[in-house]
Amino acid sequence: MSSRIPPTALTLRQFLVRQQVLALYRRILRTVRQIPDPADRSYMRDWARGEFRRNKAASDEITIRMMITQGERQAQELERALQLAKS
Repeated sequence: MSSRIPPTALTLRQFLVRQQVLALYRRILRTVRQIPDPADRSYMRDWARGEFRRNKAASDEITIRMMITQGERQAQELERALQLAKS
Protein backbone atom coordinates (compact mmCIF):
# COMPACT_ATOMS: atom_id res chain seq x y z
CA MET A 1 0.00 0.00 0.00
CA SER A 2 1.38 3.36 -1.04
CA SER A 3 1.02 6.51 1.04
CA ARG A 4 1.24 8.71 -2.04
CA ILE A 5 -1.69 11.00 -2.58
CA PRO A 6 -3.02 10.62 -6.13
CA PRO A 7 -2.90 13.81 -8.19
CA THR A 8 -6.22 15.55 -8.55
CA ALA A 9 -7.68 15.58 -12.02
CA LEU A 10 -7.67 18.91 -13.81
CA THR A 11 -10.93 20.45 -14.92
CA LEU A 12 -11.24 21.14 -18.64
CA ARG A 13 -10.70 24.85 -18.01
CA GLN A 14 -7.54 24.19 -15.92
CA PHE A 15 -6.27 21.81 -18.60
CA LEU A 16 -6.75 24.42 -21.33
CA VAL A 17 -5.04 27.15 -19.31
CA ARG A 18 -2.16 24.77 -18.59
CA GLN A 19 -1.82 24.11 -22.33
CA GLN A 20 -1.70 27.88 -22.97
CA VAL A 21 1.06 28.28 -20.38
CA LEU A 22 3.10 25.42 -21.85
CA ALA A 23 2.67 26.76 -25.39
CA LEU A 24 3.83 30.21 -24.26
CA TYR A 25 6.85 28.67 -22.48
CA ARG A 26 7.83 26.74 -25.62
CA ARG A 27 7.32 29.84 -27.80
CA ILE A 28 9.57 31.94 -25.59
CA LEU A 29 12.30 29.31 -25.46
CA ARG A 30 12.18 28.85 -29.25
CA THR A 31 12.47 32.61 -29.70
CA VAL A 32 15.34 32.83 -27.21
CA ARG A 33 17.24 30.22 -29.26
CA GLN A 34 17.37 32.75 -32.10
CA ILE A 35 19.36 35.28 -30.04
CA PRO A 36 22.80 35.41 -31.69
CA ASP A 37 24.95 36.31 -28.66
CA PRO A 38 25.49 33.23 -26.44
CA ALA A 39 25.68 35.27 -23.23
CA ASP A 40 22.43 37.11 -24.00
CA ARG A 41 20.79 33.85 -25.06
CA SER A 42 21.80 32.18 -21.80
CA TYR A 43 20.64 35.16 -19.74
CA MET A 44 17.23 35.26 -21.43
CA ARG A 45 16.77 31.48 -21.17
CA ASP A 46 17.56 31.58 -17.44
CA TRP A 47 15.26 34.58 -17.00
CA ALA A 48 12.35 32.84 -18.76
CA ARG A 49 12.82 29.60 -16.82
CA GLY A 50 13.04 31.53 -13.56
CA GLU A 51 9.85 33.50 -14.26
CA PHE A 52 7.88 30.35 -15.04
CA ARG A 53 9.27 28.55 -11.99
CA ARG A 54 8.56 31.53 -9.75
CA ASN A 55 4.93 31.57 -10.83
CA LYS A 56 4.49 27.80 -10.88
CA ALA A 57 2.32 27.76 -7.75
CA ALA A 58 -0.14 30.39 -9.01
CA SER A 59 -3.65 29.00 -8.89
CA ASP A 60 -5.97 31.96 -9.37
CA GLU A 61 -7.29 31.73 -12.93
CA ILE A 62 -7.57 35.49 -13.43
CA THR A 63 -3.98 36.01 -12.26
CA ILE A 64 -2.75 33.22 -14.52
CA ARG A 65 -4.57 34.69 -17.52
CA MET A 66 -3.03 38.09 -16.78
CA MET A 67 0.43 36.51 -16.64
CA ILE A 68 -0.22 34.70 -19.94
CA THR A 69 -1.22 37.99 -21.58
CA GLN A 70 1.88 39.72 -20.21
CA GLY A 71 4.09 36.82 -21.32
CA GLU A 72 2.62 36.90 -24.83
CA ARG A 73 3.36 40.63 -25.06
CA GLN A 74 6.94 40.04 -23.92
CA ALA A 75 7.34 37.19 -26.44
CA GLN A 76 6.04 39.45 -29.22
CA GLU A 77 8.44 42.20 -28.16
CA LEU A 78 11.38 39.79 -28.23
CA GLU A 79 10.33 38.44 -31.64
CA ARG A 80 10.07 42.00 -33.01
CA ALA A 81 13.46 42.94 -31.62
CA LEU A 82 15.03 39.88 -33.23
CA GLN A 83 13.35 40.69 -36.56
CA LEU A 84 14.68 44.25 -36.43
CA ALA A 85 18.17 42.99 -35.61
CA LYS A 86 18.10 40.69 -38.66
CA SER A 87 17.07 43.45 -41.06
